[in-house]
Amino acid sequence: MALSEAKVGRQMEIQQVTGTEKVQKFLFSLGCHAGERITLISILAGNYIISVKDSRYAIDRKMAQAIQLIG
Repeated sequence: MALSEAKVGRQMEIQQVTGTEKVQKFLFSLGCHAGERITLISILAGNYIISVKDSRYAIDRKMAQAIQLIG
């Protein structure tokens, strides 16, 4: 399932990051890679607020769809 389909407040594990090379590199720089835990904090004005490695980030729907989760 993609992060864009996940429930708010639930911590899940990243299975893989897809999308263009540019998107993959950006998400990797935030700490989004296979095996890492990620939490969807909220969805505000079309932005997905995520928590990765004790940091919070806002990403758009395209990037949220590129993050594939286990579960």
